[in-house]
Amino acid sequence: MRIKNFLLVIVLFLSVQQLPAQKKNQKAVTTVSQVGTVWSVQKANVWYNQHKWICGSNFLPSTAINQLEMWQAETFDPTTIDRELGWAENIGMNTMRVFLHSVAWKVDPDGFKKRVDQFLSIADKHHIQPLFVFFDDCWNKVPHAGKQPEPKPGIHNLGWVQDPGQPASNDTTIFPELEKYVKDVLTTFKTDKRILLWDLYNEPGNSGKKDSSLPLLKKVFQWAREVNPEQPVSAGLWAWDFEKLNAFQIQNSDVITYHDYEEPQWHQRVIELLKANGKPLICTEYMARTRNSRFSNILPLLKKENVGAINWGFVSGKSNTIYAWDTPIPDGGQPVEWFHDIFSKDGTPYRQDEVNLIKKLNSE
Repeated sequence: MRIKNFLLVIVLFLSVQQLPAQKKNQKAVTTVSQVGTVWSVQKANVWYNQHKWICGSNFLPSTAINQLEMWQAETFDPTTIDRELGWAENIGMNTMRVFLHSVAWKVDPDGFKKRVDQFLSIADKHHIQPLFVFFDDCWNKVPHAGKQPEPKPGIHNLGWVQDPGQPASNDTTIFPELEKYVKDVLTTFKTDKRILLWDLYNEPGNSGKKDSSLPLLKKVFQWAREVNPEQPVSAGLWAWDFEKLNAFQIQNSDVITYHDYEEPQWHQRVIELLKANGKPLICTEYMARTRNSRFSNILPLLKKENVGAINWGFVSGKSNTIYAWDTPIPDGGQPVEWFHDIFSKDGTPYRQDEVNLIKKLNSE
């Protein structure tokens, strides 16, 4: 992160501070009764303080190449999920960030919700309270139901798919179907104590979409407020020059979530600026070793600042996230240093010192 970007963040905060005053003169547009509202700073902090320090990973079972392979009936793998969440429990992790997918729901809404419920039961057995992600602007543009692609050696996240996709996320004619999906899942699990939080949209504006993602972002928050779940809702900040998206996300999130793969001194500045909002912070993506965002230098910082810590990658598997975003290794050989992930498929830690640190900080 550069100083210019920090100035943009400061401008963002100044604009956010002004938003409530600007809205005083606007007529209310919501007609649905009992619609939820954005949590106050006090309510958000009461919720956060009821939890032990939040620590976990972004989770995809090692047998899945993407969200669809995780959730479709033919490839849902509770045995692997159970085994791998057991490793998380053993190092003291208490959450996992997990991506859902509207295509898996559309094929089989009732079966999809049953699998989500089964996942929650497995997680609960391991004392893990996950957060779920709805939409996503990252990686492959067009998701398809059915058999997913096979991994290619040495390529990071080859199979990951956007939700609802590109250009689908800009197609307002499909918004009613997406509304059914979001509201069905939220209504089913809106009082479920096993769920930590709803992450409504991962990295809106990514893949070159920028502000074109704003209409769907606004809609998913509207749909969530109309359901009014007991759990908080959020959408993580990730690109500091996306001023319109950032302003909307921070103004409408119950707790502030964000992504940061930078070195400690830059990550520290992000924390200091975001804390000005007064709400709890959860970093829902960090840890890219070759960019010097490591467990050894970031996790103690997050613990010291009482910021929730959810790194990218748990078990090395079909998603190939031990390889860096932009540094493929075509022969599939081991990288000099793993980019993401903590465990090999057999449960062996990539670095025992990292596992020891995670366990230590979670036991304090």
